[in-house]
Amino acid sequence: MANPRVYLNLIGGEWTPSTSGKTFESRNPADTRQVVGIFQDSNAEDIQAAVAAAKSAFESWRLMPAPKRGEILMRGAQLLQERKDQYAVEMTREMGKPVFETGGDIVEAVDMAYFAGGEGRRMHGVTTPSEMHNKFQMSIRTPIGVCGLITPWNFPMAVPSWKLLPALVCGNTIVMKPAEDTPASIFNLVQCLIDVGLPPGVVNIVTGYGPTAGQPLVEHPDVPVISFTGSTETGRLVNKLAADKIKHVSLEMGGKNAMIVLDDADLDLVFQGAVWGAFGTSGQRCTATSRIIVQRGVAEKVINHIVEKASQMRIGDGTDSQTEMGPVINQKQMEKILNYIEIGKQEGATLRCGGQRLSDGKYANGFFIQPTVFTDVKPTMRIAQEEIFGPVLSIITVDNFDEAIEVANGVQYGLSSSIYTRDVNAAYRAMRDINTGIVYINAPTIGAEIHLPFGGIKATGNGHREAGPQLIDAFSEWKSVYVDFSGSLQRAQIDNVD
Repeated sequence: MANPRVYLNLIGGEWTPSTSGKTFESRNPADTRQVVGIFQDSNAEDIQAAVAAAKSAFESWRLMPAPKRGEILMRGAQLLQERKDQYAVEMTREMGKPVFETGGDIVEAVDMAYFAGGEGRRMHGVTTPSEMHNKFQMSIRTPIGVCGLITPWNFPMAVPSWKLLPALVCGNTIVMKPAEDTPASIFNLVQCLIDVGLPPGVVNIVTGYGPTAGQPLVEHPDVPVISFTGSTETGRLVNKLAADKIKHVSLEMGGKNAMIVLDDADLDLVFQGAVWGAFGTSGQRCTATSRIIVQRGVAEKVINHIVEKASQMRIGDGTDSQTEMGPVINQKQMEKILNYIEIGKQEGATLRCGGQRLSDGKYANGFFIQPTVFTDVKPTMRIAQEEIFGPVLSIITVDNFDEAIEVANGVQYGLSSSIYTRDVNAAYRAMRDINTGIVYINAPTIGAEIHLPFGGIKATGNGHREAGPQLIDAFSEWKSVYVDFSGSLQRAQIDNVD
């Protein structure tokens, strides 16, 4: 292979090496002999420079009319669509998931660019009648300043787009710290914006690790907004560090998502949805179907079919068009998943298929784990309670609808859920009673669209939502404006008497 590209930090419109002089390699999880790129191992000094550049650019960027900011995003979407095939292969090489999935990741970023770009011509406030004579009042949105964005590795372009593009259209400037496993895709996304006219310093990229680059960004006094997607453990730390400076913090964290299958379900739909929900992206989605809660009357059919399909999945390098499931992201994650598989066996669950690392032949240099299915899982087992973030599915058998809802809700997370049933009454009860931010009816727990809000409750998030009509809430401030044209002092409630 050709020498890998060396990526520099983007600071103030210039490509800049880290002041540490250190770099790190990003390697292909399907074949670790392949170096995807070499990136800067940045530190607090680099963060300081990036924040200063973003702060300087903010004054002019916030004054650009919002429709013009939106037009830049839309032109970027067109360019991103043109480069989709190239970027999809590059994303597969750094992240591992098959090209058909990375293509979808990019299309989601394209969709978000159009959606957020359109917000430049909306960004609605409200007007209300005043209780006083000759007085007008309204509310408007204003940008906040420099936004620190810390993004995950599993959706290297889609998730960053949910943060970056709404923040930009509001008039904020950006310092991004991508996940160290998958930084190249963020460079590709931002390059499209630069190529269509994004001014220097509006977006800055600093690569590195959490303690040395992420933490200084969170703690920086000139960064009033932090948006983080990642593990609940890290999210708690981000929240604590940001709290001292009263920052705006948006957190999107873990999930332990359940698919409920009732006796009257369309089983053909169940079989398709279960395999895709559990093993798409090798189970490395915060919305992955990690639990199936199946009513006893159809449990045997559901289990047998899922085990059969999981055992037949084609696993391999995601650039191979025949591959259905790629590797997991890195050595540490692979070891974590394999440890959970051992925990499941020790807890008394029955391993029905998978459970092993693939390490022979074409798998020798990658992080491949077989699709794994456990049955006889009790709701209190660790494999039914804790986020594994890998291709491991726990199947729990229940007697009725009420028990299914109780089990579904009996975890610390509350991101996504689904139910398969032909009973419209059961479907509506599930929509009401399942405690998650997202509920699917007759579909798996994955597949969110960008024009509805995305996020969860409990240990999954802190109340903010990405995408949907709420996409600019975390990146804008409300300002209420009162215009009194009466020519005299009106003392609101004091003078507002009959």
